Amino acid sequence: MLLHVFDSQGHPAEERVEAWRAVTASALIPNEFSIERPSDFHASLRAAEMGPVQVTAMTYASLKMRRTRQLIRRSDPEMYAVGLIVRGQQGILQERCEAACRAGDLVLYSTSHPYEGAVDARRGPAASVVAQIPRARVPLPSDRLDRLLASRIPGQQGVGRLLANFLTTAATDAGPHRPTDAGRLGHVLTDLITAWLCHVIEAEDGSAGETGQRVQVLQIQDFIRRHLDSAELTPGSVAAAHHLSLRSLHRLFHRHAHGTTVASYIRRQRLERTRRDLADPHLAARPVHAIAARWGFTRPADFTRAFRTAYNTTPTEYRHASLRAGPGAQQ
Repeated sequence: MLLHVFDSQGHPAEERVEAWRAVTASALIPNEFSIERPSDFHASLRAAEMGPVQVTAMTYASLKMRRTRQLIRRSDPEMYAVGLIVRGQQGILQERCEAACRAGDLVLYSTSHPYEGAVDARRGPAASVVAQIPRARVPLPSDRLDRLLASRIPGQQGVGRLLANFLTTAATDAGPHRPTDAGRLGHVLTDLITAWLCHVIEAEDGSAGETGQRVQVLQIQDFIRRHLDSAELTPGSVAAAHHLSLRSLHRLFHRHAHGTTVASYIRRQRLERTRRDLADPHLAARPVHAIAARWGFTRPADFTRAFRTAYNTTPTEYRHASLRAGPGAQQ
């Protein structure tokens, strides 16, 4: 799934470190690097955008890196980064916290705070997979998340293991994928990272009630997304499937889904599915009304009105523009 971006073997030895600095500044964020033997340096990088998340898989020799306040002032995408250590020993220092990580560990850090990192690859190339997600996409208190920065979090069990497996698969899967798959997987990864952070916060401070409710909302939203093509999907059926009263379900969404109602969440997700299918060249021969019906819009006029309200264009106009623009242009 990840696209090859950089291999140091394609550069003269004296240019490899500078090439690495440039490609990581573009694919990730700008850092300063210190490398003891630049002529022997070797590294590789593969990356892909998955909707709101960027996933990057890297291998590299021993190095030290630093993100300074000056670099942050020049460029800060305001991201959280989740790193999975695949091989080697790696350390990071941020906000007066320090983590010494080994293979299988997860670590959270922020692009908005200075940090220092070190990689020990004396026993062979080190490797990691990094997912960068906008801070605005994580519906958790930033002050609480900042207390998790540069903490070593084992990724061998529970939600951490699910996240580690997802990142590992994303980095190694070479199977065929449609252009629209990346966006869908990115939304899954966003929810998985959020659920993992909720789990870690709950374990850290015992805030099981508040955090547990956030996780429950994420689980309910996942249930909704998996059943969007069902004509039986209604707020009432969602509540029943989770052993909640309809009133309790509405209260959960109001508190932990930015005030969104259950019905509006279902409608927005169904509209998003129709939007992606309309942009999919593999479905170009399928009538607009058939795509709409697949996702629960049985009345074409109501669908067209809702689509225009959401995207400021009609379904047919959107399809024509998307297919003219080419694959992946309007994910």
